[in-house]
Amino acid sequence: MMETYEVLRRPIVTEKTTMQIEQGFYTFEVDRRANKLQVKEAVESVFGVEVVSVNIINVPGKPRRWGRHVSRTPSWKKAMVKLAEGQRIELFEGV
Repeated sequence: MMETYEVLRRPIVTEKTTMQIEQGFYTFEVDRRANKLQVKEAVESVFGVEVVSVNIINVPGKPRRWGRHVSRTPSWKKAMVKLAEGQRIELFEGV
């Protein structure tokens, strides 16, 4: 069983995710082993908000070159969390 603070890795702050905040969606990079229920419990306990739904996407690694060597960036997992109406996470404000 993973600890609450092991589930959430970092918030994803891009132009697209910043616009999705208006619809109540917040995006996080999460641990590869985490499932939807663990992500929901982690966000609710860490930020003190009510989560309505969680969508999880596995993001595959991309091939990259370092000189003549070809390697891959690591694969990772992304979670889009929808909060209840009127709820917000202050971490993302002013970004």
